[in-house]
This record gives sequence, C-alpha cells and structure tokens, in this order.
Amino acid sequence: MASSLLRSVEISASQFLDIFHHYDNDGNGFIEGKELQSFIQELREARQQAGLDLTDEMKQLVSEYEKNSEQRIDLVQLVQVLPTEENFLLFFRQQLSSCSHFIQVWRRYDADHSGYIEADELKNFLKDLLLKAKRTCDNKKLDEYTAATLKIFDSNSDGKLCLAEMSRLLPREHNFLIKFEGLKMSKLQFNKIFDLYDQDGSGFMDELKLDSLLNDLCEKNNKVVDSADLHRYRSSIIELSDGGKLYRTDLCLLLCHDD
Repeated sequence: MASSLLRSVEISASQFLDIFHHYDNDGNGFIEGKELQSFIQELREARQQAGLDLTDEMKQLVSEYEKNSEQRIDLVQLVQVLPTEENFLLFFRQQLSSCSHFIQVWRRYDADHSGYIEADELKNFLKDLLLKAKRTCDNKKLDEYTAATLKIFDSNSDGKLCLAEMSRLLPREHNFLIKFEGLKMSKLQFNKIFDLYDQDGSGFMDELKLDSLLNDLCEKNNKVVDSADLHRYRSSIIELSDGGKLYRTDLCLLLCHDD
C-alpha cells in the first residue's frame, strides 16, 4: 500500500502518516538504515511507474543518502520530501514565519499558562490560520490536519504540544528556543532563582527584573554571555511576556531541561 501511495501526485495528511509508519519499522521515530534504503528504492520505482520524475527535494535526499548511508529522517523532514496534500504543514509553517508571530499565537492559545496547547486548542489554532489565509476547510479535514500535526510534533505522545514541540513548526533559523540551549538548567535550580524574584508568590515577575535573572542564570551555568547574545535572550523572553508579566511556567519552558 505504501509504495502505491508513493506514486500519487498528492498525498493526504493521513496517507502521509501511513507511509511514515510503514517504513519506520522499529517505531523509533526515524526512517533509517535498511528502512531508508527501502524507502528510497521504492520511491524511485513508484515515481518511475507513475511516469513522474523525482522532485528536487527527493533528489537531494537520494544524493545525501548516497554520500552518507547512516543518514536518517524524521516526520518533519519527510514532509519536505513527499508531495503532501496542499503541503499543509509547510503552509502552517509559512503562517508562522517569525518568532514574534509564533509567540503571539502561543500566548493566545495557552491563555491559562499551562505550558501546553491541547488537541482542541490546536484544532482552533489551525482553523484560525486557515481562515486568516482565506482557505476553506471542512471539519473532517480539519480533524485530519489536527491529528497529523499532533502525530508529527507530539514527541512524547501525551496528546498535547508544549512550547518546544510547537516551535518545531518554525523553520530552524526562526526557532528562538535554540538560542537558549546554552542556558538550560534543572527545574530545581530555576525555581530557586525564580523564587528570589517572585517574593510575593504571584507566579510571575515583571520585565524590570529580567536582566538580573539572566545574569544569575549565566552564573549558574558558568557561562560568559556577550552583550549581543544577552540582548537576543532578553528580546526573546520579552516576546513571551503577557502584558509585561513573565510567568514562571513560560520561563521554565524556555530555560529548563526536560527532566
């Protein structure tokens, strides 16, 4: 079935997932080794049988595999290779073309500061993106898009998306979370520092205390940060503020290890 789908000019969101799971035999979230070898071979054959040439993205995958047989691809990378229906994930990525816009979206749909966007909230988010772009979509198709998006980005399969998972919708160059890789700490360390600035126990602090917080984080990580990097850290965090308030849960998502 999977190889016949590869002959399609356009693959639906649910078919795309069927293809991925067919080739990801061990279920580790990657097509790799013999799995990737089989995928490339069957992709070539299926396209040839359908009288279709490999797309530029397919040719690039084949070329990279021929140079390095240890290569592996995940769901997000496969989206860029296969002609998925309406390129729905690429379309959603285009609608979130900047860090600032992404943060605005996150703030709107995580209004309770839970640190997660649930499945029904994700569905509304995708629906709003489609409406904004003046694209129509019936409820059945929207359910399919929602299920596919969750399946692709919900890395721990808990049925909801955290900030880090949701940010994978952004192109890597716009993924602001990457900026904080050098400042990650344990939640215990973070909470001790945050408590120093949240003495009234409100669960948030104002932006005026942010510079001191960042300096403390750098000291805890034994990290020397130049002024340019510090400015980028600060700007990204300010984007996350809600009316000038920086909530503990939001900052934890940025600055803590997943432990």
